Order: sequence, then C-alpha cells, then structure tokens
Amino acid sequence: MKSIKKAVFPVAGMGTRFLPATKANPKEMLPVVDKPLIQYAAEEAVAAGVDTLIFVTGRNKRSIEDHFDKAYELERELELKDKHALLEMVRSILPPHVDCVFIRQAEALGLGHAVLCAKPIVGDEPFAVILADDLINFSKQSCLSQMVDVHNHQHCSVLGSMTVSDEELSSYGVVGGKQVDQGLIEVEEMVEKPALSDAPSNIAVVGRYILTPRILSILETTGRGAGGEIHLTDAISSLLSEQRVVAYNFEGKRFDCGSKLGYLQAQVEFALHHDQVGDAFRDYLKSLDI
Repeated sequence: MKSIKKAVFPVAGMGTRFLPATKANPKEMLPVVDKPLIQYAAEEAVAAGVDTLIFVTGRNKRSIEDHFDKAYELERELELKDKHALLEMVRSILPPHVDCVFIRQAEALGLGHAVLCAKPIVGDEPFAVILADDLINFSKQSCLSQMVDVHNHQHCSVLGSMTVSDEELSSYGVVGGKQVDQGLIEVEEMVEKPALSDAPSNIAVVGRYILTPRILSILETTGRGAGGEIHLTDAISSLLSEQRVVAYNFEGKRFDCGSKLGYLQAQVEFALHHDQVGDAFRDYLKSLDI
C-alpha cells in the first residue's frame, strides 16, 4: 500500500442550513474563532502527511481558492505597516511543499460523485476524504493521523467512526461487523440513515475516510440512489465484497458544523482553548446570568 499523500475535500454543497450567511459565502469559509472550517480540515490533512489537497468545488466557491492563494496586496500592506506576525500568519496558511488542486463539480450529484470528480488527480493511490463540516478536536493526534496509522497497519480502507445514541442513528451511515481491536471494527455491512430497528450497531461513520483507488472504479458504475444522488455509502457497500474495510473509533471530539447547534458548540469550545482569548472568554461566560 502506498502512503496517503492526497486528500479530497468535497466543498460544492450549497450550505442551505446556514442561509442567509451562505448566500454568497461558502459554508466551508465560516470561521471558528479566527480560522475558516476549510483551513482546519486542510491543516489536519497536512499534519497527517498529505501534500496534495484536492478541492471539488461548485459555483460561488471562489473564496476557498482565494484563501489558499497568495494575497499580494494584503501581504504588501502588512509588510509596509511592519505587521510581521500577521504577515507570517498569512504566508503560512499552508506549507510551501503542499499543492492545491481545484476541480469543478458541474452538477451537485452527491458525495460519491464529488469523490469521483477527483479521479484524474487521485489516480491509482489510496487517498483521504475529509468533510470540513465535521470539525474534530483532539489532544494528542489528529483524527486523520490516527486513521493513517490504522491504514498503515491494516492495509485497507478505513472509515472514521464514533458511537452514537439510538436517537441519532437515522442521521448517519451505520456500520455492522466484529470488533478486531480496541476501537477497530471489521466492517461487514453499512446502512445509510437506518431506522433504529434496521441499524446493525451504534457505530456511525463521520466525515473522515481513507479509501483504496478501487472505490473510484466502483463509483463509475454506481447508480443514483435516494434523492437522485450517487452515494459514497453505496460504493463502500459494494467495496466490502472485494476488499477489507475497517471502521475506527477515533480519539477526539467531533462537532457537526453543518448544523447551527454543532457550529455554536465548536465556537465555544475552540474559543475556550484559544491561546489569545481563552481565559478572557471563560471569564465572560462565568459572568453571564444564565
């Protein structure tokens, strides 16, 4: 198995749950404290050894490309005003060895189709998929870095997963299988948004994947499912008949920043741990008469 050097970021969604904030601004550019969601996702990929970031974009997503591009006017202004710390921050959003590739998804046909759009760049290598909506906080090692370690030991596709309550099962893809190690499940089936009676377990897949290139060939022949979309879950279910797939319950806390409540929860917790505003923000929360 080759090492994981490429990561796909499906960012073509409309972000309708955050309208009107996302009418002209991509949901992936919504900030958590002082960094947009997409930057957290990109930093996680780079920390895991990825050097090629593949963004599958749509209309009104130009600001994502601008964010990772060089900002000549801004850098010149900061330099003239001797704001060297801010200048270095702007210049170091990504390390110089990391390349960004932008691919247009002309029609919104689902997550599976978005991943398939990246095939010309991914080629025949295993690759990661990161959904920026799923912001994952960690204390020691990022979620994707943990999954890369699992991939290097198991030599197969790895699904980021977590245990959820019965009430939450119908919002996720849910896997069933046998536990082979601490936090590691040998996946035998995968069901998208099941009713409680149909759920094979309480292990839900979140927005982190490491996939073998075979998934791309399967996606090419995967028909449209619910909502007329090509679902990555359907392709993974087909992959199970050919290759091993494991689900890994990562260490860390996941925030669903595709929902208003999850986004607000992330704002609070990331602010509390921010090195510049954390202490003052904690004092402010304590002062509130709630």
